[in-house]
Amino acid sequence: MAARRPHGTGSLFVKHGNWYGQWRIGGRLVKRKLGPARQPGSSDGLTRAQAERELQRRIEQETVVIARHNRMTLERAGERYLHHLAHVMQRASSTVQDYRIMLDRHLVPYFAEKALDRIGPDDVVGYMAAKRRSGGRARKGKQPKGLSPKTIRNHVTFLHGLMNWSVKRGWTRSNPVAAVDRPPVEGSDPDIRFLTLDEAEAVIREVPDDLLGPTDRVLYLAAAMTGARQGELVALRWRDVDWAAGKVRIRRKRYRGQDGKPKSRRGSRSIPLADRLARELELHFQRSAYQADDDLVFPHP
Repeated sequence: MAARRPHGTGSLFVKHGNWYGQWRIGGRLVKRKLGPARQPGSSDGLTRAQAERELQRRIEQETVVIARHNRMTLERAGERYLHHLAHVMQRASSTVQDYRIMLDRHLVPYFAEKALDRIGPDDVVGYMAAKRRSGGRARKGKQPKGLSPKTIRNHVTFLHGLMNWSVKRGWTRSNPVAAVDRPPVEGSDPDIRFLTLDEAEAVIREVPDDLLGPTDRVLYLAAAMTGARQGELVALRWRDVDWAAGKVRIRRKRYRGQDGKPKSRRGSRSIPLADRLARELELHFQRSAYQADDDLVFPHP
């Protein structure tokens, strides 16, 4: 009968007078004969303590020496991880698309065909330094700019999740990102400044009087008076405008052509509908060729 042992240390048991050990490398079960079991009153064979030490030695030896053809590259592991996030964890499609960009444009080109179990903390530090210097492709004749600390931190956070998942699958023994400090991110961006009321009015006045001008003008007013995100406004449908209750209900967002849940942790939320915005939305509704409940409030090519 196999003795109970801590998770990840394998199983130890006696069969036909010999000690045996078994453990898993990834999804594969490995079973090895360790040596004869010592019988009572004898000095030959292995004691339990000796068998346990031999088991740990075998686990370390055979786990480290992974066959080269079975080694998992970051690219292959990343593909499987994205599939896991999309179909098992059911992450938002926009999130998976962002991770796809991180993987294809940044992580895979940098680490190339390097096996996961060969990536160490120094390699992760080197990646962050490289991305601070240059974020990737640049326009013709210009030097590529380095990525912001927040963007680099997002990359490393994704890599951390990928490595943790790979450890569980036995593709690598440890997560090198866990030993690395991530770049600090300030609470606010000094380059971001909110518009004053006069500036917001000036933006709205400057909207061109072209085909899309009337739609854009109301869209900018809605952004200023609700605080809703761009993706939430372009996903807004007429059924979400509750005239009687005086509220705009944010139920979804639109990102890269697909609808998803709002970013807010609470999911859908209601925003008070100011009188001025209510009047402008009513006029916009009367002008619009799309007035069904499920039609977009701000249709745009």
